[in-house]
Amino acid sequence: MIKPKIPENETKRLHALRTLKILDSSNDERFDRVTRMAKRIFGVSISLVSLIDKDRQWFKSKQGIEATETPRDISFCAHAINQSGLFIIPNASEDERFFDNPLVTSEPNIRFYAGCPLKIRNGLNIGTLCLMDKIPRVMDDEDQQFLKDLGAMIEQEIASIQLATLDELTMISNRRGFLTLVEHSLKMCRRKQLSMSFLLFVLNKFNNINDDFGHHEGDFVLTKFAQIMLDTFRDCDVVGRLGGDEFVAMLTDFDNHNADEILARFAAAVAEANATMNKPYKIEYSVGFENFQHDTKKTSEEMIQKADAAMYKHKKRQ
Repeated sequence: MIKPKIPENETKRLHALRTLKILDSSNDERFDRVTRMAKRIFGVSISLVSLIDKDRQWFKSKQGIEATETPRDISFCAHAINQSGLFIIPNASEDERFFDNPLVTSEPNIRFYAGCPLKIRNGLNIGTLCLMDKIPRVMDDEDQQFLKDLGAMIEQEIASIQLATLDELTMISNRRGFLTLVEHSLKMCRRKQLSMSFLLFVLNKFNNINDDFGHHEGDFVLTKFAQIMLDTFRDCDVVGRLGGDEFVAMLTDFDNHNADEILARFAAAVAEANATMNKPYKIEYSVGFENFQHDTKKTSEEMIQKADAAMYKHKKRQ
């Protein structure tokens, strides 16, 4: 068995998936309608909307199978998300990647598999609409096009969720998505009596980059800065773009004692980006840091405002 490769954009992909807040959610007729249609039209034993999480594939919609998830390292769909088009296995028992896969050698005894990657942006595949059967099959061009059409229907439903929570340019949380995730994190911090910290970032001289080099370069800077945040902070931290050139992060179980360390690490990451991206400008920023105990009475908006005030103090000192 050959395990699936991890996509190069895995950090951004996972963040986008989790920001959608559909993992482990309840049944949704919007998705079930498409998987029922796919199972009936293609005459297969199983049809799924499968989302690829860090260590598992979880089924947002499923027809013909009782399981709700399987390990990622045996997942056919984890291979499919590395493709730009359909991923089709006519007979898994004769494929060197899958012949000894436990999903082939035992229930559900997969032979045929066809997966349509579900993207929320070019190159950012979060899962698949897939078909499985216990007998080998082939798909003609018409069948393949119809599977793509059904996949597009699922993508449209995901897009309706995405618009509410994700920043379209950077693919990190927008303001609404960030505040939604923060509320969940706040409840966890209060329950486990963990401190929390907010960092408010603003890009300095950002308008100059837009004016001197064009908005495409401004978009590059915003995207690059978001990626540095994803790479620097932990998976359990929440990051977002509040709008314009403002970014924010909430760190759990973090206090003033290790603030200098994380801020130094972030500064080093920005410095490395400036040294390697070969641009006629540098990414510059100001940041405000504020820590709060688990029993604070402040709302998330009030904590962000405190970090915002600290950022402006830092900006004046620069």
